[in-house]
Amino acid sequence: MVATANFWPARSDEAVTDRSTGDLPRRGADSIDSADADGHPRPRRRRRAVLWVATLVIMLLVATGLGFWIVLAPKPALPATQAWVAAGSRVAAKTVAATGSVRLKTGSTVRIGSQLSGIVQQLNVTVGAHVNRGDVIAEIDARPVRAKVEQAKAQVARNEALALKAGADARRANILFADGGISAQQLDDAKSAAAVADASLEASRRDLAAAAIDLNYVAIRAPISGVVASVATQRGETVAAAFATPTFVTIIQPSALEVVAFVDEADIGDVRPGETAEFTVEAWPDRSFAGTVERIAPVATVVSGVINYEVAIRIDGDVSALKPDMTANVTLTTARRTIVTVPAGAVRRTPSGSVVTVRDAQGRPSVRQVRVDQTRDGLTDLSRGVAVGEPVLVETGGRK
Repeated sequence: MVATANFWPARSDEAVTDRSTGDLPRRGADSIDSADADGHPRPRRRRRAVLWVATLVIMLLVATGLGFWIVLAPKPALPATQAWVAAGSRVAAKTVAATGSVRLKTGSTVRIGSQLSGIVQQLNVTVGAHVNRGDVIAEIDARPVRAKVEQAKAQVARNEALALKAGADARRANILFADGGISAQQLDDAKSAAAVADASLEASRRDLAAAAIDLNYVAIRAPISGVVASVATQRGETVAAAFATPTFVTIIQPSALEVVAFVDEADIGDVRPGETAEFTVEAWPDRSFAGTVERIAPVATVVSGVINYEVAIRIDGDVSALKPDMTANVTLTTARRTIVTVPAGAVRRTPSGSVVTVRDAQGRPSVRQVRVDQTRDGLTDLSRGVAVGEPVLVETGGRK
């Protein structure tokens, strides 16, 4: 019998068949597990790899299960802490929101013009300039006015002379009439001439006083202290004051400000003079200004079919940051009420409603039903059931 050779390549952990018998030599029970259908042996390395993969899978499953158990396992309950706390209070306000604007008060805007006609000889202010009361803003050419004053003085002097002569004539006429030198008619004429001369003298004096007054209008002065808002003329222009007083400049008092809010007709019934108000402006959105309602317009303002009432608000405090015509977002406080507050942990939910545990003057606890308004910042507002200062039981620290 001819021995057949095995054509499989030899490996370090595999044995080569015996050439004479064709049997596999046995180096140990674990050298080769078995052979496949074709007689090819399976190496031990493959089995070890399978064992390693199985081990890793089992470890992964165990770790995953342990993690889920840690997360989902019930936590032990922490002991609750109980304490008696006195019920507090806070003031709740009923408010009305409105929009409006910052305006100048009545009388804080003055339009200054000229009482006389003439040429503007001097203009001393510009827009934005600050002026004090009595400062000279502009000057009109004073020569025509001075000429009228001199003319009035001359007329007074002439009439004084005429009055002196007429008075002397009247006195002589009295003497002559007493001596029979003149008739009664001539005496009356002399007295009448003296009276007319005195009247003419008085009229000329009044004319002189009027001309002197016009001389005071040559210099135009600021009637109030404030800021120049506008200038309507220039130096060298001629102004005519025959029919209307020409406006030179407009002066405003920037500190004389108020807020006018437009309140809807549905809310105006709750607004009263003396109520407090707060407002903000677009220029300072993070700053709140305080005020007080001063007056309410008796007549509505209708804009696009919407009926509003103007509410004037006096600004309390510094107004240096405000300017006229700024848009204001106004909140009017129309009513205030005191609300009882307790810690949120004092209120318990039951099928019959919310309850709290209170303690009477003798220290005896009792459960009382309450009405809850709202809960915020750890405090619960109660509209019924607990009075301010009553001790309530608060449970904190408990967790299941």
